[in-house]
Amino acid sequence: NQKCGGRKKTVSFSSMPSEKKISSANDCISFMQAGCELKKVRPNSRIYNRFFTLDTDLQALRWEPSKKDLEKAKLDISAIKEIRLGKNTETFRNNGLADQICEDCAFSILHGENYESLDLVANSADVANIWVSGLRYLVSRSKQPLDFMEGNQNTPRFMWLKTVFEAADVDGNGIMLEDTSVELIKQLNPTLKEAKIRLKFKEIQKSKEKLTTRVTEEEFCEAFCELCTRPEVYFLLVQISKNKEYLDANDLMLFLEAEQGVTHITEDMCLDIIRRYELSEEGRQKGFLAIDGFTQYLLSSECDIFDPEQKKVAQDMTQPLSHYYINASHNTYLIEDQFRGPADINGYVRALKMGCRSIELDVSDGSDNEPILCNRNNMTTHVSFRSVIEVINKFAFVASEYPLILCLGNHCSLLQQKVMVQQMKKVFGNKLYTEAPLPSESYLPSPEKLKRMIIVKGKKLPSDPDVLEGEVTDEDEEAEMSRRMSVDYNGEQKQIRLCRELSDLVSICKSVQYRDFELSMKSQNYWEICSFSETEASRIANEYPEDFVNYNKKFLSRIYPSAMRIDSSNLNPQDFWNCGCQIVAMNFQTPGPMMDLHTGWFLQNGGCGYVLRPSIMRDEVSYFSANTKGIVPGVSPLALHIKIISGQNFPKPKGACAKGDVIDPYVCIEIHGIPADCSEQRTKTVQQNSDNPIFDETFEFQVNLPELAMIRFVALDDDYIGDEFIGQYTIPFECLQPGYRHVPLRSFVGDIMEHVTLFVHIAITNRSGGGKAQKRSLSVRMGKKVREYTMLRNIGLKTIDDIFKIAVHPLREAIDMRENMQNAIVSIKELCGLPPIASLKQCLLTLSSRLITSDNTPSVSLVMKDSFPYLEPLSAIPDVQKKMLAAYDLMIQESRFLIEMADTVQEKIVQCQKAGMEFHEELHNLGAKEGLKGRKLNKATESFAWNITVLKVDETFRKGIIFLWVYTH
Repeated sequence: NQKCGGRKKTVSFSSMPSEKKISSANDCISFMQAGCELKKVRPNSRIYNRFFTLDTDLQALRWEPSKKDLEKAKLDISAIKEIRLGKNTETFRNNGLADQICEDCAFSILHGENYESLDLVANSADVANIWVSGLRYLVSRSKQPLDFMEGNQNTPRFMWLKTVFEAADVDGNGIMLEDTSVELIKQLNPTLKEAKIRLKFKEIQKSKEKLTTRVTEEEFCEAFCELCTRPEVYFLLVQISKNKEYLDANDLMLFLEAEQGVTHITEDMCLDIIRRYELSEEGRQKGFLAIDGFTQYLLSSECDIFDPEQKKVAQDMTQPLSHYYINASHNTYLIEDQFRGPADINGYVRALKMGCRSIELDVSDGSDNEPILCNRNNMTTHVSFRSVIEVINKFAFVASEYPLILCLGNHCSLLQQKVMVQQMKKVFGNKLYTEAPLPSESYLPSPEKLKRMIIVKGKKLPSDPDVLEGEVTDEDEEAEMSRRMSVDYNGEQKQIRLCRELSDLVSICKSVQYRDFELSMKSQNYWEICSFSETEASRIANEYPEDFVNYNKKFLSRIYPSAMRIDSSNLNPQDFWNCGCQIVAMNFQTPGPMMDLHTGWFLQNGGCGYVLRPSIMRDEVSYFSANTKGIVPGVSPLALHIKIISGQNFPKPKGACAKGDVIDPYVCIEIHGIPADCSEQRTKTVQQNSDNPIFDETFEFQVNLPELAMIRFVALDDDYIGDEFIGQYTIPFECLQPGYRHVPLRSFVGDIMEHVTLFVHIAITNRSGGGKAQKRSLSVRMGKKVREYTMLRNIGLKTIDDIFKIAVHPLREAIDMRENMQNAIVSIKELCGLPPIASLKQCLLTLSSRLITSDNTPSVSLVMKDSFPYLEPLSAIPDVQKKMLAAYDLMIQESRFLIEMADTVQEKIVQCQKAGMEFHEELHNLGAKEGLKGRKLNKATESFAWNITVLKVDETFRKGIIFLWVYTH
């Protein structure tokens, strides 16, 4: 994290007035009347510093110095058509210095009949928000500009606070003790510290030159509003409420649909939300949500960043066991380091409660013919085997009902092995899975079929029933340990005696030793599992990444940490998940970034301990390399846009010393996944603010394989002594919810910290429909010239190459249709002044507002032609509206062409793929006839798999069509 993103450390000093936070439209107006410096951006790429103020009569905006006459260096509020936040005008898009301007600090004022733009840049995002919110409020109230100047005393919020105060004022004198007021505010907002509330009352009383500590109703309301109003939430409320200071059901419905991505929302559902979260009785009855209720709603589980659908089992559980990542523990019996740590039964309780589905039992001979589990480096403490399996039986299926794998490390004598068998049969009963695998099958059973079953992984004797005992090699992990720890290790694996009874408990997880991929693919049975040391697996992953992925399509792989990790530190599981390795064993007792990744990954799919791998890593014929540093064939890359808005209630790092409670927080965003996706960026540092630091910074990441990607948010202290860690949260990409979300931060040991959150905005777009703002003419006119097409590879076998050549044209057609559609959407978003991350719902709402005449009547009519919605002008319209209608018309035409032609193009591609697949079984024979062998034959096989993967577009292509149909209708 020290080198996070390679970005230089920067510091943010809040530019808001320190004596008063923004909590109402009044505050915005007062700030604007006092004025501040803004940068004025011109189309010729020049930027000027100007001092802007709002007239005291609220009728005009003025700036100085200016070469113009004083009466001309102004803009009448009545002439303003629209206020845009961000770099969303032609001036910004065409300005050569636009990349140096922060998106969140830029805003534009569109005015006049031709929508001319006054483009400005504030010195911070919060100042930009003040101007945007204030101007929008003025424009919406232009017919009655003095209404809001009556003050805040009659707003719904103040009326509610008055009733709260009056209820607590038992004497009815209109005043109460400071202690009572402090307690009352703490009841309304439990996250506030008592010292901060008392300080605020002292500030208010000092400003009024009061000596008494009694609090009036007005002072109570003022203190509450300043302490409990989060400016970033207030600005959001004003924006989505069309410049009111509350949301009605319609506002909330549009917010949920257009911003939060909620589908099938109704007015009744919105009214129900208002009734549950609005604090005032009046608001609940009249159906509006004020700032305090809206803040509570945003902090609720309903606005959590984690997709609620993924909190239950949501994936196909009928695939073979080898097609899933499996939550796995290493040295489960340890709760400390593996060198001296004692065995403890609580290690199993913890792992099983966390959804672990593969646990380890290292069993040795104990006294009184009772097998035990112990750390073989610390024999002084141990637990009995019987007590361990009793705990396992109790907790095995509490967190998940899917199969549990027991990785048995057997170091017992034959006599005590038989005791182990007796105890397991007695405790587990019919939960033990001992069915012999069927040679006629090719893959392992599914998690669904194995529900509530316990599978024993271990060594197995030959199938001859007359052999009652025999020698087998020791577990691979033991051999690795011996090699690492012994100076006289000669390379020979230790042999152990195994009894038939224990051997017969092993069915579909028979441990075998890995030799090489060629031998394994020819002779390994699907029910056999190989264990790899971290060191060996890393070497194989680097040297044979494609082979490792292909091997794991059929067989289970278990990866265990290096024997040199005597402190029980953890390997990076992502390195091995990228290769398709299913069982990556982690030291659950050791918290830290690697364990964060593991815990975060297995939160998905209901936390059941099984996560379905991407199809590209499951399909028999598909190409994927774990080391890919570019686009993955057959997968459309996505753009992830994350805005870190603010933090709430950050604690002081636990290990910090010799320092007060004040911290200087910043946030790191880490993307974990395939090498092409790994990235880190950080925000600026906010000085001395742990309660509500405002970051307001936006970041963009390209994600090439979303199904394997994770996002880790980390809050850190930039001015630390001893410890910088504040909190973190790790989430799979597939579990992200779009829109405004709160991220619940976890402590170093993984516990959720109460009230400690990050407030963020999430948007996910395709690469063509997202990314940085660019010149519209360039993006549309040159789109086809710079377009990248996924190339099919030459195999070197003419018969097959001729089939794949037929697919080249329809594949290009498909890409052209998709890109043209996306370019049309980008174009209309730009004309509407919206950022690339905006949804089409937001775009159409903006478009409809622009097509209203000065007398509030529509200038166009909606006409359905062949089930497609066209817009036709009712009379002569300005050039600005003509451009918008032309862009809208192009979008409808492109979507219509895509929808009408998609099935035909798709069928051509599918037919080519099917024709190619007919040669799959004969590929090696055809290659041999053509003289291909060794590396050339392997290359031909790899190219064949690449082409098949590229042509598997039916599912994603159809999803895209459905997506666009919904958007355009």
